[in-house]
Amino acid sequence: MKRYSSTIYIVLVMIGLSLSLGTPSHSQEKAPIYVIEVDGIINPATSKFIIESIDKAAEKGAQCLIIQLDTPGGLMESMRIIVKKILTSNLPIIVYVSPSGGRAASAGVFITMAAHIAAMAPGTHIGAAHPVSLGEGKESKTMSEKIVNDTVSYIKTIAKTRGRNMEWGEKAVRKSVSITEEEAVKSNVVDFVSPDIQDLLSKIDGKVIKFDGMTRTLLTKGVQPRPLEMSWRYRFLDIISNPSIAYILLMLGIYGIFFELSNPGSILPGVVGGIFLILAFYALQMLPINFAGLALILFAIILFIAEIKVVSHGLLSVGGVISLFLGSLMLIENPTEYMRISLSVIIPAVLVSAGFFIFAVTMAIRARLSKPTTGMEGLIGEVGVVTIPLTPEGKVAIHGEFWNAIADQPIEKGEKVQVVEVTNLILKVKKI
Repeated sequence: MKRYSSTIYIVLVMIGLSLSLGTPSHSQEKAPIYVIEVDGIINPATSKFIIESIDKAAEKGAQCLIIQLDTPGGLMESMRIIVKKILTSNLPIIVYVSPSGGRAASAGVFITMAAHIAAMAPGTHIGAAHPVSLGEGKESKTMSEKIVNDTVSYIKTIAKTRGRNMEWGEKAVRKSVSITEEEAVKSNVVDFVSPDIQDLLSKIDGKVIKFDGMTRTLLTKGVQPRPLEMSWRYRFLDIISNPSIAYILLMLGIYGIFFELSNPGSILPGVVGGIFLILAFYALQMLPINFAGLALILFAIILFIAEIKVVSHGLLSVGGVISLFLGSLMLIENPTEYMRISLSVIIPAVLVSAGFFIFAVTMAIRARLSKPTTGMEGLIGEVGVVTIPLTPEGKVAIHGEFWNAIADQPIEKGEKVQVVEVTNLILKVKKI
């Protein structure tokens, strides 16, 4: 009987051990969660960062990726790349419009509505998704309608795919309507409002995400998200994609090339200017630039370079400054403020350019009008001392140098004379 009881005890212990080893703990069941921050304009650098983050999170076995979004909008092409990646991803994507005071405007509306789960922080808003392009207002009415209709169809497709409000999406595009976070929840634009990420994770815990032919249950409560940082390369590309930064790079490149051409052989200004120009052109090709504005800026460069070679008494520089100012204003014509070059950047840049070239021209004119200080002509007017009497030929000492000299009258040794003419290395002097 005792042996039988011992056997039962051993069996129960083994069953308990097998259960404890075979059943993962609650924390082991939960796959990691990754989060990225997108704060700024949607551009090619941003789109590449988001796409790579989705792929990286999927490779690491994440159960979802959170995109913490705060954007005024951006380029439609970059937005479409991001939306396409989200819609075709088998990894649940959560867009969280945050922090308070943030927004998901323009391109941000499409990205938010494309997410498997969309949430907003208190004090945020979403909307104003009317498409804008270069030269808004100059396009034909038919072309504008085509762009708007295409964009409406696109946002309605996204909304239908995610079960969101298609009517509101159309209003956001056609009428640029914008709503608060509470209105967005009531209108079925986003799923809920969360004050922070931990609250967000608690609310989506247990939510089932459906994909083509599969489902995934989120186990997010209590999980600490792991951040994925933007690499220095994408940060750099994101910075130079800012219209004002691109313009500053363009101006610095112009200055560098100008210094190199005005002082051949300096090397450093030319190298630095060339680098800045290449970076500026890279940034500008990602922005909706006006080629007439770019042509005016390039024409200004030509005028500044011509000023070095042609005596125009500053007229070419004045024309260059005017051309530079007009070209800067026209370079990026866009109704949205974040896609334009700030006047606080343009005006100082033009004033500095004007000041520099006016200074350079003034110094050049003074140099032309001033008395020569070197060579034979530089000796005229100089004062020397007679070392060998002039009868009428002799020698004089000027600045420690001895020169053959002649005079119209005899001049004794030690007397001071002034040079009035230089002919064949012989100084003609007069007594003073």
